Amino acid sequence: MKRVVLYSSDKCPHCQTAKRYLEQQGITFRLCNVKTAQGQKEFALTRLRGVPVLKVGDQLLNGFSVKTFEAAYQGS
Repeated sequence: MKRVVLYSSDKCPHCQTAKRYLEQQGITFRLCNVKTAQGQKEFALTRLRGVPVLKVGDQLLNGFSVKTFEAAYQGS
């Protein structure tokens, strides 16, 4: 299984959708809140601007799409 990190902020509806999807699928993930100091530091390394961003293994997915996530997660 690939490691999954969800970069999100509290008030982002797309982030909530991504979080809910991961929980419903029983996928273990780490939530990184980009509004915290540590989260900002870590998110800056992605060089992306908006959330949600999903890190699946070494791949960064900007935005949330079930299809894109599943392709990255399942390695196809």
